[in-house]
Formats: sequence, structure tokens, C-alpha cells
Amino acid sequence: MTVAVDMSLLTRMMEAVSAFGATPDGGLNRQAGSTEHGKARDWFRERLAESGYTIQVDAIGNLYGLLRQPGDAPRPTIMVGSHLDSQPFGGRFDGTYGVIAAYVAIEAVRAHASQAGLPLNVDFVIVDWMNEEGARFQPSLLGSSTYCGELGLNYALSRVDSAGLSVGGELERNGYRGTDPYPHADTYLEIHIEGDDALEKAELQIGPFTRYWGALKIRAAMLGETAHTGPTRMQDRKDAGLGAALVQVGLREIARRRDDALYTSCGRLVVEPNSPNMVPDRATMFIELRSPDPVALAEAEQELMDLLAESARQAQVSHEVISIDRREAGSFDPRLVELCEKEAARRGLGTMHLETIGGHDAVPVSRKMPGIVFAIPSVGGVIHHPTEFSRDKDLLDGANVLAGMVWSLNAAEGDIDRAVAVTS
Repeated sequence: MTVAVDMSLLTRMMEAVSAFGATPDGGLNRQAGSTEHGKARDWFRERLAESGYTIQVDAIGNLYGLLRQPGDAPRPTIMVGSHLDSQPFGGRFDGTYGVIAAYVAIEAVRAHASQAGLPLNVDFVIVDWMNEEGARFQPSLLGSSTYCGELGLNYALSRVDSAGLSVGGELERNGYRGTDPYPHADTYLEIHIEGDDALEKAELQIGPFTRYWGALKIRAAMLGETAHTGPTRMQDRKDAGLGAALVQVGLREIARRRDDALYTSCGRLVVEPNSPNMVPDRATMFIELRSPDPVALAEAEQELMDLLAESARQAQVSHEVISIDRREAGSFDPRLVELCEKEAARRGLGTMHLETIGGHDAVPVSRKMPGIVFAIPSVGGVIHHPTEFSRDKDLLDGANVLAGMVWSLNAAEGDIDRAVAVTS
């Protein structure tokens, strides 16, 4: 008998949680630390408590549901989860599906064990990470990186949004400035929508990510001088906005020279004083460079520094680099990749290896313990948009594979090598 999730439960929970932060166009605005984010977390917290999980919230606001087996003997612990925060105009599936799938997968494992009269040999932790998206508070992956020790707690709590509100203050306001310790785990599993169209084009159902790209997230500013846009001669203007525009164009050229081996962007631009009849004196840019190749990333960083200097010169302004967040490329546990493939094959589902270019909480967590994130198809490859969508069958298939991986690890008493061998 194969472990199987309850599709009606999955559907009901996805519909219920999507009401928090819902936008008229069918998307979500549930940014980290917002009131709507807090409401969604409260709702999920209640579901966990009703199902017998022990609730914990750590100091950076990660929400956990712990399920310990009876007895005092130490057991391996499997952690499964994702995030409930969204982009300001994002979709219903990014992150949210991973949290709900984690819950229904663990519940399916519990039901399967009960019906078959088999033991649960491991403990479980379901997690909703704080501020994965980094839309309101930078950096992204804030909660998971703090859990893993890659960010200091005080640093993480002191991050502020554009209105000057801090992570710590917003967690306090929503009741998620916790005091519980970080729970231990031995293995981490995460499921996500692909956010690309590789699976859809290949007509395959499951895509384990084998590695993740490196990234540089750079905050830089052009510094000019305010002036009236009417009488001030063009040649006399010290236009910070012009400097930022030149950087935007140059970023695309840096990427073009490397084909698909480097992605660049400036996804946020803050122009001040932001008046229609004033030459801006400051333009702050949130720049990203992404590549699987550390050499290409280092070369692109130097090219960006040259671009900033040249753009400032042409615009007759100065510039500054405010901060650089460096994220190294790496690989997920190959044994968990194999386990994912075998659980998919057991269900007649096709698989292909993927690389994740965007960040996931599984990235920092996989540097702390064996971990993996795997994907289901995204219709049209759309993500971070209200129209992002995955079909019900794909949602079900993915949750079933996740449940199968959890069950195999449980049967092997948390030993990944044994789980892979038994699945064979």
C-alpha cells in the first residue's frame, strides 16, 4: 500500500490560506511581517495545533509544528516546509504550496502508519520560514539563514523596510517574536513550483533541483544634486536618475556577453526626492548578479563596479556601494535527489534534473544538513505574478512524492542511504 495524500484536504487548505492577502486579480500581497501575513500564520498555527503538533516560534519568527513520537529515546528528525510570505503582487502558489504540501504529506504519513499498523520511527518538524521573499525586508531567506547561523539574529531583527519599520518590531506586533530554541533536524525536504517552463515543455511531472546558482545582491546609489527641471541647463545637471538609467542598460549588456551563464537585474529603484519637476539627487539601486560559475560571477562584479563608475562620470554624479550580499553556488544532497526520482518513478511520474537560479530556503538549510528542494510544473513558467498557476494533478503528484520520501525515510529510521536502497 502506497502512502497517499488527501487531495480534498490539500485543496481546502490552499483555498483557505489564499484568502489572506488576496488581491482582486487572483494573486497575493502577503509581505513578510504584514498584518495579512500574520493572519495567514495564525490560521496555519491553529491547524497545526488542532492536529496535535507542538507549536514553537523562534526569535526571528520562524514558525514550527513539532511532532515527537512517544518515549524518551532520541530519534532522527525530518523537517519539511517552505514559506507563507509573498511578493507584493505575487501568486498563490509560490511558497504557500510548499507549506501546505508539507502538512498534508506528514498527515498522510501519520494516517498510513495508523492504517497499516506500522511504527513512526522519526520525529517531524513542519516549518514556515520568515521572510523568504525579501520583498519588504532585505535580505531574502532571512529566517532560514538565521536558523542556519549564516545571519546574526540582531542583524536580522534590525532590518528595516522602506517606511523604517524593523523586522523585530513587526514580529512583535504580529505576535511572532518568539523565544523558543531552534529545533534540531537531520534532513530537510521542500517542494516548490518550478517558476520556469522546463517541466511543462518536457511533459514531465517532477524536477529535483540538483544545484543552486550563486548570487551577488548589491545595493548601490548614484548621488547627484537637486535642481529645477525647467531652468537648469541640461549640461549643468547632476542627475542621479540618469546615472541609474545608464546602469540599467549596462547590466543587460554584461549579461548578454555571457549568453545564459549570467543573469542580471535591477528589480528595485528608489529615486529621491521623487518630484516630477526636480532633478533627482539620489537613486538607490537593488542589483542582482546570478551565475552557477563563481569565476563568471567575480568577473561580472568587477564589470559592474566599472559600470557604476562610468555611469556616474557620464551623469556628472558620484556613486557609492552600500552593501554586497554574497551567496555561493552549491549542490543539494545527491542521495535525496535519487530518493525523489525513485519515489516519482514508483508513482509512474517522469523526472528531470533542474538547477535553481532563484533562492529557496532549502539553499542555506542544505548547508546545515542534507537537504533538497524539488519542483512541480508551473503553467507557462510564470512566477511572482498573480497568474502563476499549477494544475491540481501536479499539486497532488508533488505532495504524494513528498509524502513518499518522508515515508521512506521513516521506514529507514532516518537513514538516507537505507531509504534510497529500500526504494530501489
